[in-house]
Parts: sequence; structure tokens; C-alpha cells
Amino acid sequence: MELDQQDMVNYSPLMKSFTFNAYLVAGYTPISRASPLDFYINRPGGMKGYILHMTLRGEGRIKAGNRYIASCQNDLFLFPPGVAHHYGRSENSEHWDHLWIYFHPRPYWLDWLRWDRLEDSIGITRLQDAAFTAQIQAGFKEVIQQSSSDELLSEALAMNALERLIISCFKLQPLCNHQSIDPRISTLCHYISEHIVDDLSIVQLAEKVFLSPSRLAHLFKNEMHQTIFAWREQLRVNRARNLLQSTHLTVSQVSQAVGYDDPLYFSRIFRHHAGVSPREYKKRYERMISI
Repeated sequence: MELDQQDMVNYSPLMKSFTFNAYLVAGYTPISRASPLDFYINRPGGMKGYILHMTLRGEGRIKAGNRYIASCQNDLFLFPPGVAHHYGRSENSEHWDHLWIYFHPRPYWLDWLRWDRLEDSIGITRLQDAAFTAQIQAGFKEVIQQSSSDELLSEALAMNALERLIISCFKLQPLCNHQSIDPRISTLCHYISEHIVDDLSIVQLAEKVFLSPSRLAHLFKNEMHQTIFAWREQLRVNRARNLLQSTHLTVSQVSQAVGYDDPLYFSRIFRHHAGVSPREYKKRYERMISI
């Protein structure tokens, strides 16, 4: 279902609050001069995940390093983890309406998140083709709608929509086709994903890619913007969310399925990432699973 402008307001901070203790959060922010949302966002340390951002109307002002860049209609910005956020409506514009998606990527998306034009690590793409612009906007709106739904498998559908959107953006980055994440790290990410229940040490992982533990730790942090074990924890929680949403497994069974022997410890980890306990999370979908 296509969302019109009035529908989009339902997915804005004017109508709902957002928590970023999730692996995908998306919304629409309409800003007018002197409106309740007319202030600068300032996150000096950035965020744990990525933010993909598209201006629909007016002009924003985004700080990149020591200078500011205009974000005009149909401009795309990609903020990687840990990169400072400082942006708001430009004084030259009465409005700044924009779509945004905060997300933790699937491992194999990482090559697609390397854009050609970078300003202090922030990716920038300016859309020119009208048909492609409409496609990108539709992709944002599908992610926003699915991520806000309580329907069965809505989060999985939102992630699938986001994957298509990220690929579409990557198609505009021809030079990036020659760039890739270090193949040793790609291999390791795949291995960890396939052995998610195993309690692997950094020594064991380093042996898999013929690196010293210290060299592996440095390389992984450089490529993935977080430690190996923080990345694995995030992967486990994401897998647990899908199992809780789409299966009849108990919390204890899900805990075992993603590599945690202690369900209480698993519940603490899950709450830290998702904002609710696994039991509360599962209740959202139990009725729909039983239908």
C-alpha cells in the first residue's frame, strides 16, 4: 500500500516516540520553522548502527568534519556507526522533511554500504533520475510501514525491503564495485553465522583466517566498527528475534538455539538490545502464530 503525505505523519516523532534499542527503526520527520521538531540533532559519538537518510522537501544542514553540507530534495546520506551526527533545518529553508532508517546490517550487506562520495566518512548520493527517485522513496516508505507493523514476520519483511533499498542505492555507486570488505573478515563473519551456538574464542577464530589474535581484533574492529564478540552478540539477538516472532519455541529453547546456555543471561542481553524481555517480545506475536 502506497503511503500518502498524511499517512506519513503517523510515522513521525509528532505522533510516536522511537527507541533505538532495535536492529531496525524507521520514520518520517517533517520540520517547519519554529515547529516542535525544529532543533538540531547532536550525537557526538554517532550511533551503534547505520542511518540512511533522504530529504523529501526543503533543505537540511549536516556537519561533516569541520564544515556543513546542504541536504537538498532527493539527497541521500549514509551515516556509518560511530560517526558524529549534527544536523537540522537550514536557516535558508522554511522546511526540512526527511525519511530515515536506523539499522544494523546483515553481514553480507557491508560491501553495499561503501559509497563513492564520502565527506568525513558520511556517504552522499544525489538522485537525478525521476523514476529511480520514486523507486527509492517507495523503498523507504515500505521499510517504514513494515517496521511499524505488529503483523506476523513484519520485522523480517522490513529487513527484506531494506535490503532491496540498500542494493538500489549501491547501484548508484559504480566505483564501489571495485571495493570490498577484507575477504578474511567476510569469511569469518560467515563462519560465525554458521556456528552461532559455538563458544568460539578469538584464538580459534584467528586460526581460521591465519592471523594473530591481536591482528584479527584490530582488523575486525576497523572493518566492522565493533568488536568480534559485540558483533556476534548482535547477530545472536537478531536471530533470536526472528525465532521468537515466527516459531513456537519457548524462550529457553530460543536461548539454546542462539548459543546461550543460561536463559536468564540471554534475557538480560536480549533486553539490552531490544528494549523488552524475550517473553514480552514473544507475546506480541503469539496470537498471530496460533491463528
